[in-house]
Amino acid sequence: MPKETASQFFTRIKHFLFGAPLSNQMMAHEKISKFKALAVLSSDALSSVAYATEEILIPLGGFAAAAVAWSIPIAIGIGILLFIITLSYRQTIDSYPSGGGAYIVAKENLGTMAGLVAAASLLIDYVLTVSVSVAAGVENIASAVPFLREHKEWIGISVIILLMTFNLRGVRESSNIFAVPTYLFIVSFLILIGVGTWKIMTGVATQVAPVIHEDYPNVPLLLILKAFSSGCAALTGVEAISNGIPIFQPPTQKNAKTTLVWMSVILGSFFLGITLLAHMYGIMPKEGETAVSLLAHSIFGDSGLYYLIQISTALILVLAANTSYADFPRLASLLAKDRFLPRQLASLGDRLVFSNGILGLSLAAMLLIVLFKGETHHLIPLYAVGVFLSFTLSQWGMVLHHLKEKEKGWVKSLCFNALGAVSTLVVLMVITLTKFKHGAWMIVLLIPLLVLVFKKINTHYLNVGKELTLIGSEAPPGLELIKHTVIIPISGIHRGVLDALRYGRSISKDVFGVYVELDAESTERFQKEWKKWGHDLPLVVLKSPYRSVIDPLLTYINDVVGATKDEMITVLIPEFVTAKWWQHFLHNQTALFIRTSLLFKRGVVVTSVRYHLKSE
Repeated sequence: MPKETASQFFTRIKHFLFGAPLSNQMMAHEKISKFKALAVLSSDALSSVAYATEEILIPLGGFAAAAVAWSIPIAIGIGILLFIITLSYRQTIDSYPSGGGAYIVAKENLGTMAGLVAAASLLIDYVLTVSVSVAAGVENIASAVPFLREHKEWIGISVIILLMTFNLRGVRESSNIFAVPTYLFIVSFLILIGVGTWKIMTGVATQVAPVIHEDYPNVPLLLILKAFSSGCAALTGVEAISNGIPIFQPPTQKNAKTTLVWMSVILGSFFLGITLLAHMYGIMPKEGETAVSLLAHSIFGDSGLYYLIQISTALILVLAANTSYADFPRLASLLAKDRFLPRQLASLGDRLVFSNGILGLSLAAMLLIVLFKGETHHLIPLYAVGVFLSFTLSQWGMVLHHLKEKEKGWVKSLCFNALGAVSTLVVLMVITLTKFKHGAWMIVLLIPLLVLVFKKINTHYLNVGKELTLIGSEAPPGLELIKHTVIIPISGIHRGVLDALRYGRSISKDVFGVYVELDAESTERFQKEWKKWGHDLPLVVLKSPYRSVIDPLLTYINDVVGATKDEMITVLIPEFVTAKWWQHFLHNQTALFIRTSLLFKRGVVVTSVRYHLKSE
């Protein structure tokens, strides 16, 4: 039985981790149902229930105990905003059934620059979604298991690697894995809210604060706005369904709109329910334990239901990152097709997913986990600016779309989108004002920088296209032979070098062996061997008093380029290939350094003549 090659070994490992390749014909089978789409595309929005209430309470509690009375009016305001945004995005799904979300809507209606701003905002949002969700999930686990707190960063990185692996296996397979935890979260929070409400209504638990206060304390407006902007984290991820329409089974639009309504109803009910119960039970977040953990403790004590809530919360927070894994690669592929990102991001991998986008998202999220030490509260201020900027651009784009197209029922749709545009614009201004000095300034700075990168990449691709195009050129009379000089760097005489010499002689009459002298004694031995095996080819010996091989060789090649004025210089590198892949690392990498050094040298072709070794 033939032995396994390195390529076969790595292919076997790849298929074990990510699954066997899928053909293009399998694309239709990768579409998912509404129930699975709720798990894949709604987990980000639903997971915000775990920390949105806490983000409202933290700034209010820091002012005065009575100030938390404002948490209910603030939560109601956020609930109304959720309703408006949901209505708005239903119009987007109808008008743009191919997906793409804010980027496509803004680009087509507000111009390319607006589209790029929306895309930059969304890409940043998706990266933050992964890091925030994973960090929050780890914090919930650490609330129940305190000794894990000091290992939050490494646990977070490990979770991201696990999510990346699952998503590289494909949309349908990842949806099968993630559906159960999502519905476990929904059921467990229904139990939490239901039992918590029942205990208050029956007097089993003492109600610390009323639902409606006769008098609300005087609190600075800026503080209320800060609490409101922090609580708007509950709305992150609402746009995900409009971005991911293509992954739905037919009828895609109808299924996407239905799933959007399901998600909004669950999100709104849970967010308002948790905020209401936290207020009635007198819950205030404290260092090392989340508001959800404190509320579950108050309702269930140390029973198994408490740990069920913690486990399901941690799982949904981790799975919230999966929304980004569904949308980030797809958006990156659209930008790549429009030549605003590297074209590698536009290619589907073996499992019919955008593998390069998944890898890029994972690396960026892991970097944020390390930079912010896995602290959710440090990451949250960065979060909402990009979300609401993309909301605003998308809604204004839809307003112009309705004015231009005037489709059936366009007036009603226009009103919904106009209301959404105004509302999200106001919230964007509030968030930017209240969170600017707490970290939002980084996002305000990063978005234009990212747009600049998009423009630079686009300019590069346009310039490459202009230089390579044959449009407008006359067809050549024929393919003429290129006159070129062959240079063969040699460190000693062996079978691989002889193959390179033979190959060099077959492609050109002007062939030179080049030897870099590191010490005179070795040079003398080499010259004797060259007389025997060099077939009378010219040998050039380059002095290297500082023992560098690359520098003298590059200088010589530059001299040849200047002296010969040939159309092409070919540098022919003799290499031997070891029988085992790991044996390659036991030998120096001079050939690699030569190729790298000549990569950007105009008029120089670098190629290798490989001699394959059999011995192990």
